This record gives sequence, C-alpha cells and structure tokens, in this order.
Amino acid sequence: MADHPLPDAEVAAEWLATMLLIRRFEERASALYAAGEIGGFLHSCIGEEAVIVGALRALEARDPLLSTYRAHGHALARGTAPGRVMAELLGRVDGTAGGRGGSTHVFDAEHGFYGGWGIVGGNLPIAAGFALAADLRDEDSVTLCQFGDGAANQGTFGETLNVAALWGLPMVFLVTNNRGGAATAPTERHTAVGDLFERSRAFGVHSVLCDGMDPAATFAVVGAAVRAARAERRPVLVEALIHRVGGRSAADPESATEDEPAQVRRRDPVVAFGDRLVDAGLLPAAARTELDRAAVATVDAAVAFARASPEPAPDTLLDHVLAP
Repeated sequence: MADHPLPDAEVAAEWLATMLLIRRFEERASALYAAGEIGGFLHSCIGEEAVIVGALRALEARDPLLSTYRAHGHALARGTAPGRVMAELLGRVDGTAGGRGGSTHVFDAEHGFYGGWGIVGGNLPIAAGFALAADLRDEDSVTLCQFGDGAANQGTFGETLNVAALWGLPMVFLVTNNRGGAATAPTERHTAVGDLFERSRAFGVHSVLCDGMDPAATFAVVGAAVRAARAERRPVLVEALIHRVGGRSAADPESATEDEPAQVRRRDPVVAFGDRLVDAGLLPAAARTELDRAAVATVDAAVAFARASPEPAPDTLLDHVLAP
C-alpha cells in the first residue's frame, strides 16, 4: 500500500481536530463508564480515528452512513453535536435517540447517520436497502456501510454482497479488519480465508485494500470507491487494515500479545498523523497543542450538557414502542 499525499493545511488541520475530538470523547466516555455514569455496553473506537475521518471525508452530505455498535466517532465526524452523543450514552432525553438507544444505537438522520447497530452484521442488509432506495428514487447517492471483520463471518455478509452485485447497488462496504474478533483472535483460528477483499470477489464485488491507520490513505481509497459506485452504480468493498487499541469493549481486558500494545502505540493514528503534519510544515506544533486543548474543552462541555439533561420520565417508557 503506497503512501498518499496529505491534503492542504486547512483540511489537514480539520481532519486532525476531528480525530482529536473522537479520541478525547472516547477517553472521557470510558472514564464515565468505569465510574458507573454510563450503563449497558460501551464500545470505544480508540485507534479507529483515522479510518473514520478518512472515510467520512470522502462522502458527500447526501450519502447515507451506517456503522456498527462502535459508533460514537462516526456520529461526531458526521457532524452530530458532541453533547447529544454524550447525552445518549448517559441515557438522557437530549441524546440522539432520547436516551433510549445508549452507546450501541447512536443515530442522527439529520446528518445522514443511520446507526449505530447493536447486532454484528445487522447493518449490512439495511445498508443495501438504502442503496436500493437511491436507485428506485433515481438519486445518485452512495451508501457507506462500515463493519468489522467479525461481521464478515455472519450470513448477512455473503447474502448482502451477493444481492448488491446482482442488482448493481451503489454502495461501499468498508470493513475495518483488526485481524481478530471477540475471543477468537487471531483470525486464522476461525476463518479459512482471512483476506476479506479476496472473499468479496467471489460474490462479484470489486475490492481494494487500504491502510486504515492513515486518514490520507483511507480518504484516497474510499474516495475512489465512492466515485466508482456513484458513476457505475455498483458495489465496492474496501478492506481497511487497522490495529485495535485496548479491549473489545470498556468491560473487556486488553486483547493483545505481550509486545503488541507497544507496537500499536508507536503507530497511534492520532499521534502519527499529527507528527506528519508538523514534519511537513502544514501545522505548527503550538497549533497542534491548541487543537487538542479545544477537543478537551468541547468534551468537557459535552459532559456538562449531558449531565444537565434529565432522564426520560417513567411514563414515557412505552413511547415509540410498536406492539399489537
């Protein structure tokens, strides 16, 4: 995978600012979870900042986005107010789903972000539905469906790729492959063909690899995939190779070999991208520090907003629930 050029200084600074916001938000959310302020599940996307920002900046506002239960960073990068995301994590009425979805079901239709899906692989057929709707409405949007390598062993993976290729659906499948699912690392223990880009081709879906630890590389590869899907009305799969930082969720121990954490931290995507911008003369070191301070201040304000938001009233328990 070749190096890809950096964007101009203004764009590069915005990318880094968003990556820093995601990192500081996730660190604070993890602390709140440990303190008992966040209930249920919490799956951090620390270490995925580069692939999130690079991929989402390759989209246009009209392009639907679907993610996994590891969705906080996608919402933030898509433009959802940090306070609303934090309020959802805390189960408050000002959250993106009124406090009813929690960490795994962040959702913001106003910004074209349609979840936040708690079921592994559950977002794949739904994303195909968005792409089919675009064709039926004669729209030129492209649906981006992001999922992890574990979802590629679900039946929905093959089923959805097959339908997308058969019907020529305008969508990009973005699989973030950290080479190990929950309790099954390494990949060789549970998958005969570990290269997901090879598996997608068996279903007639063109596929490419990218370095998911580099936002510039992700932007270039996903951007090309989006343009192809939009112009040719066909699906493309992008396999982004990443490294997990920390465990699978806030409740899990760190799952890595003894020497892997040090290797991962040496290639922390937020640190590496910041270093690259400074070295290239695109961002002064002082400005980089200021971006980080601004991210911390934004997260502080988000926590204050969430804590000030009330919990849903008990008599609204059955609101939005469909039943006979």
